[in-house]
Amino acid sequence: MSLLLPMLLSGAFFVPALAQKASPSPSGALLDVGIRLQKSINLYAENGITAQYTNDKLAHQRLYFGLSYVTSRLGTALNSNAIKQDNVLLSASYYFWMKRKIRPVIKANIGYFAADYGSELFADLPKTSPLAAPELGFSYCPNFPLKINASIGFNLLTGDGVTGPGTLYPVFVQTSVTWNVLNKR
Repeated sequence: MSLLLPMLLSGAFFVPALAQKASPSPSGALLDVGIRLQKSINLYAENGITAQYTNDKLAHQRLYFGLSYVTSRLGTALNSNAIKQDNVLLSASYYFWMKRKIRPVIKANIGYFAADYGSELFADLPKTSPLAAPELGFSYCPNFPLKINASIGFNLLTGDGVTGPGTLYPVFVQTSVTWNVLNKR
């Protein structure tokens, strides 16, 4: 306990230093494209691609619309016998503190989940599910067109192997690294 207080106090001085004023936001359209690394808590790592778009008319570049594809085929199932599962996500994200380098972000995802169990023994088990998952996290936006996002999400629709896919766990963490391919700075 005695070590906790100095760590909290030092963090209170360190976090504002990370959230210094950033350079002015670019105007026009932004298209962030990159990789998404996702891990279901106590299960698989899934990796894939992500893209998100905004422009000046979408809440002054605070509102982003995105598309992501993540799969265990590029994660835990790569060169293993783990279950191959695919996720396609459509998202809407809202960013706060736009003039800061570290920005809180909330995200709503909807999409589709499919599992490939790899054997006819499991043909009667549920393989697919719709997805609905809110996320809460932070985005680091330095003074060049890179963006690093980290968040925790919760799948609202999960399964137990009988009523839905048993490998669709509720809690996941994700990190995405994107580059603004329409950079005009």
